[in-house]
Amino acid sequence: MTQHAPQKTHTQTALAYWTVGPCQGELRSEELPAPAEGYALVRALYSGISRGTELVVHKAHVPPRIAEKMRAPHQTGDFPAPVKFGYLSVGIVEEGPEDWIGQNVFCLHPHQDRYVVPLTSLTRIPDGVPARRAVLTGIAEIALNALWEAGPRLGDRIAVVGAGLVGGMTAALLRGFPLERLQLVETDPGKRGFVESLGVEFVLPDDAKQDCDIVFHCSATDEGLAHSLQLAGDEGEIIEMSWYGDRKVSLPLGEDFHARRLSIRASQVGVVARSRRHRRTSSERLELAVSLLRDPVFDAFLTGESQFEELPEVFQGFENGELDDLCRVINYPEKGRKA
Repeated sequence: MTQHAPQKTHTQTALAYWTVGPCQGELRSEELPAPAEGYALVRALYSGISRGTELVVHKAHVPPRIAEKMRAPHQTGDFPAPVKFGYLSVGIVEEGPEDWIGQNVFCLHPHQDRYVVPLTSLTRIPDGVPARRAVLTGIAEIALNALWEAGPRLGDRIAVVGAGLVGGMTAALLRGFPLERLQLVETDPGKRGFVESLGVEFVLPDDAKQDCDIVFHCSATDEGLAHSLQLAGDEGEIIEMSWYGDRKVSLPLGEDFHARRLSIRASQVGVVARSRRHRRTSSERLELAVSLLRDPVFDAFLTGESQFEELPEVFQGFENGELDDLCRVINYPEKGRKA
C-alpha cells in the first residue's frame, strides 16, 4: 500500500522538547497533521532518556562531519540546535487503522506528548511487557545489534566494561548465552547491587580477568577503552559501543593493541549488524528487542521518573550532575492536548 504524507488539516496541537542551544532546552507547541492513510496518531504514555547520547546532543557535541549520519529517525531540526531529538517513546494509538487503535506501541520518536508517524515506524508492545518498561526497547536494540556484530560463541570468556544503561543491557542479554565467563567491569562500587540484581558478576577494574574472547566497551571513557585492550586475549576483539561526540580519545596503541594483534570494531545501531543485515530488517530487530523485555529484571534499569513538563529541568540536572539515573522515565499527562 502506498503511503501518503500526512496533511495538516488537524486542529490538534502537540508539545515537544527541543534543544535550543548548548545546555538549553524548552518545550515548544506545534500543530499536528491529521493521520493520512498508512499513518497513526499516537498519544505518549512514557519516554526514556538515554543519557549518554542525549547529553552529547544537549551539550552541542555532535561532530558536524557526521551530523547527518547521527540523525534520529523522527528528528526535527539540525545539530547543534534547534533540534528535537530522542528515541525512546511509548504510547497508545488514538487514530489510525481500526486494528491499531488502542494498541500500546514503541516508537523511535523524540520527547513529545502526541505525534503522527507512519505505521511502519511503530512496534507493537507484546503481552507481558509493561508499557513503562518498554521505553527500554531502543536500548535493548542497541545491545542486540552489538551481540549480532560480535557473535559470541559457546564457552566464550566475555567482559563488558561500563555498567551504565547500554553496558548493563548488553550484560543482561549475555546472561542467556552458554559462556565460560561473563564479568561486568565498573569503577563505581555503588553499582554492585544493580549489576548483581541482573544476575551478572560485578568486578572492579583491578579484579577483572584477562584473556577475554570479546570485550564490549560501554564506558565512554579513555580509561575504559584502554583497560578493554588489556582484558582482551591475543587476537581478541573489542566491540566499541560508546559514542564520544566531538571529544578526542587517547589510547596506548603501542602496547597491547599492537603487540597482541587486537581488533577494535564499532557497533552502531543505525544499520542492522553486518552478520544479519541480509536476513533481518530494522523492524524485525525492534520486534525482537521489545520481546526480550518480558523479564522483570529489566525494571532495575528504570531508576527515576519525572513529569513531561519538567524535562528542561531534568536535562539541566543531568548536565550539572544532580541527576545520575540509568534511564529516567518521563510520564505524560493522561489526556492529550487539543487546540
